[in-house]
This record gives sequence, C-alpha cells and structure tokens, in this order.
Amino acid sequence: MRNQLFFMQPFTPDARIFQVLFQSIFLIYGTVYLEWAQRSWLYAVYIATAIITQLICEAWLRKHIAKPWEARWWKLTLPGLPSALITAMGLCLFLQTNHTTIAIAAAMLGITAKYFIRIRGKHIFNPSALGIVAAVWLTGEAWVNPGQWGNGFVQFSGALILGIIVVTRVQKLDISLAFLFTYIAASFIRQVLYLQWPSDFFYQSVSTGTLLVFSFFMISDPKTTPDHPIARIIWGIMVGLLGFWLHSFEYINGAPVLALVLLQPFVPLFDMICRSSRFQWNRLPVQHVHAHIHH
Repeated sequence: MRNQLFFMQPFTPDARIFQVLFQSIFLIYGTVYLEWAQRSWLYAVYIATAIITQLICEAWLRKHIAKPWEARWWKLTLPGLPSALITAMGLCLFLQTNHTTIAIAAAMLGITAKYFIRIRGKHIFNPSALGIVAAVWLTGEAWVNPGQWGNGFVQFSGALILGIIVVTRVQKLDISLAFLFTYIAASFIRQVLYLQWPSDFFYQSVSTGTLLVFSFFMISDPKTTPDHPIARIIWGIMVGLLGFWLHSFEYINGAPVLALVLLQPFVPLFDMICRSSRFQWNRLPVQHVHAHIHH
C-alpha cells in the first residue's frame, strides 16, 4: 500500500507547475514584446546552471544523508525540476548582468543555499532572491531594472490575476496581500498625501511588473515564509515597510527583494513563537491518505 501511495504522488496537484508556467509566460512576453531577446544567453545560463546544481545537490544528499536520524534532521525531500526552474525563472525575470560567471554563481548560490542553509529542516532564504541580492551587492556588475516591464495596464492585470491563481493554490495569498497593501499604502501616504505628487506618478510607481511578480511569485514562496497565518501577515507587513523605506529613501532598485533577504532570518523566530503545521509540496489530504492506507 505504501508503494501504491508513492506511485500516485506524482499525479497530485502541484502549484509549482503553475508557477513555472506563468513565469515562463512573463519571460516569453518580455522576450517577444519588450525586446529582451538580446539576453537569451543569460536565461539559458540561469536555467542550465539551476538544473545541474540541483541534480548535483540531490545526488550528494542521496549518497551522504543515509542514516534515518540524518534524514529526519534534514527533513529530506528532493523537490526536483519544478523547484530548480522556479529559481531560474526568478533570476531571469529580475537579475541582469553582462557576465556569465556572475550568472552561474547567482544560480549556484540560490540552489545550494536551499540545501545547506537550514534551520530545523527548513531552508531560510528564497533561492532566487538570495542569488539576486548576492550578485548585485557583492559584485557591482549585476542589477535589477524595474523599468524593463513598462507600466501597461494589460501586464498589471495579467500579473495580478495569474499571481492570485498561484498563491491561492498554496494558500499564501495572505502574505502577498499584506506586503502589497503595506507597500502601496506607504507609497500613497508619502507620494500623494505628504509630497503631493501627481497621482499618475504614484500609479506608475506601484504598477510595475517587477513589484507584482515579486508580490505573487517570490515573497509567497511557502517554504521560506512563516508557517502560521498571523505570523505571515505580520512578516509581510515588515517586508513591505522595509522595502518601501529602501526604495523611497535609499533609492535602491529592487528594494523589496533586498528587504526579503534581510528579513528572512527572522522566519525561524516566527515559527518558534507561532507554531503551525509546515507546508509540504504534493501533500495528500489526510482523509485521502487514510483511505489508501485502509485499502
């Protein structure tokens, strides 16, 4: 019966497939309509490096984490191709560089950190966010360009709708909305109420593709966010406030990504204070598992 249940797991719904699909749509849209085609070599490097690095890490773990107590400590699950592709797509949509070595290093760092920077069996950093921040701040030869998306209403609506579909499949819509509403509210108070800038400027500043893709495809990662719903909302507000400050007063492009990485070490503290069940990919409903066990 255990083998039967294991055989059925690959056919259970997996939100990562949808996330990869939607991220691919954004990448194709940018390549075809926004003149990103000249960076096709960069996207190939990100994708190939992420997949190869993940395969190497999984092979190493299979070989060295053999004892049961070690497997329990690592809570070893081998997430496979979708996880590597999500990391690669995040790098494709955010990180720009002219150097192949930097692209390779960013993808390798993101993937390896997922396996080796862990607390209580849970990796700390969003892989693509960590790779982006390290490449930008450690090399000075990489950057995030929010203006690459333009400010069209079509992409605003598309990102919002597709993003909501993805995060509701993993039940993390709360953190996306907490971050987004905090960031938008803080920007509105400063730009429109305090500085009295035109409303068009405010709209353009909060409707960029970078902000929306971050809100629905990066901060919502269920493996690097607090487990408890209330903790997720508080943490999303913290990321929104810090991201707003870094963007508005430190003039940092891609400020929410930096804010995410800076605050992610606090996630284990939230999980200790507000305990809740941990999210698992491809987890069958309890009643479904019991039904198969009894049969």
